[in-house]
Amino acid sequence: MTKKIGLISDIHATAAPLREALTLFQREGVEMTLCAGDIVGYGDEPELTVTLLSESRCQTIVGNHDLWWLVRSGGETAGPVNDYLRSLPRRLELTIAGKRISMVHASPPDSLLDGIRLLDEEGELITEQRQRWSERLANFPADILVVGHTHQVFAERLGHPLVVNPGSTRFNHTCALLHLPELRVEILPLSGRRPVPAWNWGMERG
Repeated sequence: MTKKIGLISDIHATAAPLREALTLFQREGVEMTLCAGDIVGYGDEPELTVTLLSESRCQTIVGNHDLWWLVRSGGETAGPVNDYLRSLPRRLELTIAGKRISMVHASPPDSLLDGIRLLDEEGELITEQRQRWSERLANFPADILVVGHTHQVFAERLGHPLVVNPGSTRFNHTCALLHLPELRVEILPLSGRRPVPAWNWGMERG
């Protein structure tokens, strides 16, 4: 029987597209929801964002913006956002429907900044980048690698794993459904907007 996993990333403290994605996942009957980090940054709704993630029992990892938030706040300030961000791991490992899933924010083993950037500013695949990451991930042990950070949307076999970046709910207007054990990925549009395959091109930090 097919199991569906909801994938989101780079929410950046913007509640509306996150809420829409979670509603879509509920309608699709997902087994669980995974978030590849960057809960805060850019937007102005961190508390509501954290509430939505907590209430949905989304399994989440930390992103670079999340760590920067904690540094700016001193890391010890009491409050639900700081408590939530401090609780997040840098990576997540799961086995579902016989498939091993690994999730990191940028790239393995647990980088928050060395992102997997496969697309040019027009959203076209860069052959050299695909080859580079295929070689780097040739012996990666998991079947699926879920990443975020770069604000790019793709599902590509790179070396051994199928690598999925669902894109930013805020900037790419996307989320994704992962079907297991088939390893099939659906990219779903959000906010009534046309999906943006590559947002923020040229910035070193997503």
